[in-house]
Amino acid sequence: MKTINNNNGLHLPFVELMDEVNSHIIDQQHVTKSMVIALLTGGHVLLEGLPGTAKTRAVKRLSEALGLSFSRVQFTPDLLPSDIIGSQIYQHETGSLSFQPGPIFNSIVLADEVNRSPAKVQAALLEAMAEGTVTVAGESISLPEPFMVLATQNPIEQEGTYPLPEAQMDRFVMKVSVEYPNAEAEMDIIRLVRNEDQAGNNEDSQQRQGKQEWTTNEVNWHQCYPEDTLLKARQAVNTIYVSDVIDRYLVDIVIATRYPTQYEHSKLATWIDSGVSPRASIALDRCSRAHAFIAGRNFVSPDDVRAVAPFILGHRVTLSFDAIADGITPQDVIDELLFQVSVG
Repeated sequence: MKTINNNNGLHLPFVELMDEVNSHIIDQQHVTKSMVIALLTGGHVLLEGLPGTAKTRAVKRLSEALGLSFSRVQFTPDLLPSDIIGSQIYQHETGSLSFQPGPIFNSIVLADEVNRSPAKVQAALLEAMAEGTVTVAGESISLPEPFMVLATQNPIEQEGTYPLPEAQMDRFVMKVSVEYPNAEAEMDIIRLVRNEDQAGNNEDSQQRQGKQEWTTNEVNWHQCYPEDTLLKARQAVNTIYVSDVIDRYLVDIVIATRYPTQYEHSKLATWIDSGVSPRASIALDRCSRAHAFIAGRNFVSPDDVRAVAPFILGHRVTLSFDAIADGITPQDVIDELLFQVSVG
């Protein structure tokens, strides 16, 4: 086992980044960590939650803290691919066509209620996510670097929606559930927003619940650290050590979703209709390394794998009819998988 190494403190800016974003949202630390892990691995995140659970707020705070360009696209049934990608505009002065970039040409793109648009629009977005380019009039145009899509969808309102097919869901490195807050967190949210409203009327108001308030004017992560910090961090994530034991553990978890009958004393075989693809293995490896990096270690532990597994596997496992009828959730399946599959 490798010894603990803090990567010369390279992970610390990302810890501070999470602290800054978390200072603006309440009880959604797992959302922030998932977004930062996706940023470090070059992946994209699907946020599934009820309205008003701070999904948009969290994404905007992340982009502001990073100092990266941000765009929000509200997906609707009448949206066209050109509304996202952009289109050729005729210039009367020159008599020629010029390309007018769409909102996809930003480093962080929020695709709000992505399941409300038809398949053609979803496909245009997912192609950009997979390739990092868009094609207009036969010409391939590169998207900004870094580039990350954070898509949201409502889990309960399905009327007039176009659910993402399993193959398209697989494009997201993580799917994160955003639940309603508990009573105490709800009170903190009210106070947080109230203090922000007061701060807007009084620039000298710098205290929030007895703590120094973070604002994008005071602390900008992008201004505090060189532009290549993210690039160096991604390179560091790639060097995180993964032992043969952890490799086997990753593979065993993935294989268990495809051949659940090998666990005779478990209900996995009756719960899982189809297992996950190799993309899940790749995402599990990358995100486990990013999780270890954020923790300041240069090796992956089983706890890193368990921490990210629910967000990576939950939207990729297809539940059987019996499981759905019995009220079994993807989280139940992942919990059982992690209980059944042992390390080593």
